[in-house]
Amino acid sequence: MYTPISCEFFDQLNVAMKRNIPSTIVYLENDEKKTTKGLVQTMEVIEGIEYMILNTKEQIKLANVLTFNGRRHKEE
Repeated sequence: MYTPISCEFFDQLNVAMKRNIPSTIVYLENDEKKTTKGLVQTMEVIEGIEYMILNTKEQIKLANVLTFNGRRHKEE
């Protein structure tokens, strides 16, 4: 099921992208909590799913992000 991200989260991503702010992202992948760091390069829709693409080439589903730079966006 599609879960849209909040406007606040979208704005945070845009600021991080435009200002090249090093970011820490905590997210769920296959029911496992993961943490990664990098620069958000872009946001893309791939097969109908919104992703952030990091400078490390990692693709993270926006709906799976728990925290972005310490700010909670989804309950664990």
